[in-house]
Amino acid sequence: MRSTHPREPWNKGKLIGQKPPLKPKDIWAIRIHLQNNQHIRDLAMFNLAIDSKLRGCDLVNLYVRDVMHGNQMLNRTIVVQRKTKRPVQFELTEPTRQAVLA
Repeated sequence: MRSTHPREPWNKGKLIGQKPPLKPKDIWAIRIHLQNNQHIRDLAMFNLAIDSKLRGCDLVNLYVRDVMHGNQMLNRTIVVQRKTKRPVQFELTEPTRQAVLA
């Protein structure tokens, strides 16, 4: 027997699909929060994610040697993506270099 009440869609009022990109003020708010709470590793990973635009699986597989040569930080680096097998070159900004060195 069918009910007389129309069924409410599961996604009514929810954001689905691709999320909008972070705004610059949101990025700086996250950076400040991580700095104030002394989350050094999280800050370095967040900055690397913003600079590189890598997927999470590629980001967590980064090694220090990928962004440093000896004891010197690289200005640019190349990482081969796991999914596409394509190299991605990106520049490390100053906040990222400082966070990684910390």
